[in-house]
Amino acid sequence: MTDLFYLVPLLPLIGFLINGLIGSKLKNEKLIGTISTAAVFIPFVLTVLTMSELLSLPPESRKIIVNYFNWISAGNFSVNYSYLIDPLSVTMVLVVTGVGSLIHLYSIGYMHGDRAFAKFFAYLNLFIFAMLNLVLADSLILIFLGWEGVGLCSYFLIGFWYEKTFTGEAAKKAFVVNRIGDFGFMIAMFFVFTNFNTLEVSKFLEGLSGYQVGDSLLLTIALLFFLGATGKSAQIPLFVWLPDAMAGPTPVSALIHAATMVTAGVYFVARTSLLYAMSPVALNVIFIVALLTSLITATIALKQNDIKKVLAYSTVSQLGFMFMALGIGAFWVGIFHLITHAFFKALLFLGSGSVIHGMHEEQDITKMGGLKNKMKITYITFLIGSLAIAGIPPLSGFFSKDAIIFDSFLNFGIPILLPVLFAAGLTAYYMFRMVSLTFFGTPRYDVNQLHPHESPSTMTLPLIILAVLSVIGGFIGLPELYGTPNFLMDWLNPVFADANKTLAAIHPPHAHEVSQELIILVVSVVVAVIAIYLAFKKYSSVKEIKSPEGFGKVLENKYYIDEIYDAAIIEPVRKTSENFLWKIFDIKIIDGFVNGIARYISNISFDWRKIQTGVIQDYTAVSVAGVILIILYLLFI
Repeated sequence: MTDLFYLVPLLPLIGFLINGLIGSKLKNEKLIGTISTAAVFIPFVLTVLTMSELLSLPPESRKIIVNYFNWISAGNFSVNYSYLIDPLSVTMVLVVTGVGSLIHLYSIGYMHGDRAFAKFFAYLNLFIFAMLNLVLADSLILIFLGWEGVGLCSYFLIGFWYEKTFTGEAAKKAFVVNRIGDFGFMIAMFFVFTNFNTLEVSKFLEGLSGYQVGDSLLLTIALLFFLGATGKSAQIPLFVWLPDAMAGPTPVSALIHAATMVTAGVYFVARTSLLYAMSPVALNVIFIVALLTSLITATIALKQNDIKKVLAYSTVSQLGFMFMALGIGAFWVGIFHLITHAFFKALLFLGSGSVIHGMHEEQDITKMGGLKNKMKITYITFLIGSLAIAGIPPLSGFFSKDAIIFDSFLNFGIPILLPVLFAAGLTAYYMFRMVSLTFFGTPRYDVNQLHPHESPSTMTLPLIILAVLSVIGGFIGLPELYGTPNFLMDWLNPVFADANKTLAAIHPPHAHEVSQELIILVVSVVVAVIAIYLAFKKYSSVKEIKSPEGFGKVLENKYYIDEIYDAAIIEPVRKTSENFLWKIFDIKIIDGFVNGIARYISNISFDWRKIQTGVIQDYTAVSVAGVILIILYLLFI
C-alpha cells in the first residue's frame, strides 16, 4: 500500500479545495459533510492497510522513506519532499484520521444550519492535511510547514465565529503565544543545519553518533525543540492559549485541542527520542516542566464552571502526563497515553458539545443538573470517558496512566510518586465534579424556558464509537504484570531502539518485582475511587453553587497568570512600543531623519534655484567662462 500512500495527505487537501472553492455553491450540507468526512476516513483505511503491510515485515525493516520529489534546491542545499513511514508515523496517522473522521461526522450535526458550513469543513480538511504532513515528514522544514499549518488552521477555527469579539481575541492569543515556541523550533533547525549539514530527521539522528552523551550542542538543540513543543502542546509557561481556544466550535476543541495538534510536541520529542536520550539534562527539564504543568492546571480545573474550560485544563494536565513519560525515557508510554487520551478526551469534548447543543448553547455547569434522564446516550458515553480519564480499570486511561505512575516511581521513588498520584487524584475529582453538576441532582436551569434533548444520530454515533474505544483502547498496551504480549510496546520498539540502548548505557534499567507494580496499581485506583466518591458526594445533590472564596477564588481566576503576564510582559511591551518606539524612535528619530533630509534638500534647492536668473546674458557669460576654463585645462594641464 505504500505505492498509494500519497493519497493519505492528498485526499484531505482535495477535500479542502472542493469545499473551499465550490462548497458554498453545493447548497447541500450532507454532501459537503460526506465529502469532507470521506476525505479523512479513506486515508484511515489506507493507513490500516499500510500498517498490516509493515507488520508482515521483520521489526528492523519497518521503516520506509518515500521520496516524492525534490522540493528545494539551491547550490549545495537540497530538501526532498519525503515521508517517513514507520510504526510511529503510522500510529499517529491512525489517530489523526481515525478520530478525525469521527469528529468530521459529528460536525455534520453540530454545525447544521451554520451560514459558513462549507468553509468550516474546508478548514477541518486543511488542518488534517497539515497535521499529516507534520507526522509523516522526514524533513525538519516539511515538519515545520505542517507545524505552522496546524497553527494557522487553529487560528482560523478558533476565530470561526468572528462576529463574537472574544473568539477573535482567543485566536490572536493562540497565534501569538505559539509563535514564541515556534521561534525556538526555528533556531533549533538552524543549529541542526549548521552542525549536521542536513534537515532530514533520519540523517540528523544518524549524525548524533559522532557526539558524546551530554554534549552542550545537543542539549541546546533539545531544549530549543522542547520550547517549540511547550508552545504547541501547551506546557508551562506557554499553556495560557489553550483554555481560551475553547471559544471555537466544540468539534474544533475535540479535533485540534484534544486529539491532534496539541499532541504535536509530544510526537516530535518522541520522534527525536535519540537526541533527548543523549541529553539527560533536557529529559529532566521535560519531566519537571510536565509535572508542574500537570499539577497546576489540574488544580485550576477544580474551580472552573465552563464545561469546556474544565476539559481544556484537563487536556493541559494530561499533556503533562505524556511529557512526564517522555521525561523518564518511557517514550512508548508517552505515545500510549497520547492514543488513549485521544479516545476519551475527544469523547468528552464531543459529549460536552452534545450537552451544549441540548442546553441551547449553555456552557455553565452550575446552570445544568439532572440531564442524565434527558440525554441518556450523552450521559452514558460521557460517564465512560470520565471513568477512563480518572484511571478506573479496565478502561483505556487506567493502563496508560498506571504505566506513567509506575515508571515515575521506578525512576524517582516515593518523593515524585506522591505528586504524580496527587495529580491523578485531582483528575478524578474535577471530572466527577463536572459529571455530578451536569447530569445529577435537580435542574438548576429554568425548566419552563429550557427543554434539554438528546442530540441527533450524527452526533451520538461518534460518541458511542469513541466510548467503545475508551473501554478497549488500553488493551493494546497491557503491562508485563498480566503476562500478555504488549502489542504497542513491541510495535514501537524499533523506533525507540537506539534511544533505549543509550538510556540503558547511562542508567541501567531499574529492577522491580511484580508485587511493586501491583501495589502502585492498587494505590492509584484507590486514590481515583476516593476522589470520585468525594466529588460525587459533594456535588451530586447540590442545589446552588456559591462563589468560591480565599484560595478557591485564586483557582477560579487561574492563579491570575494571565493578569501577571499582562502586567509583567504585555503592558510594558505595549507602553514601550507606544511611548518610546512610536512617539520617540519612530516619529522623532526615524521620521525626523527622513523629514530632515527632505527639508535639507528643499533648502539647498531653494538656494540653488537663485542661480537660474532667467537673463540670457548671464547664461552666455557662464558658458563662455566654462569654455575658457576648458581651453586653459587642455593647454596647461
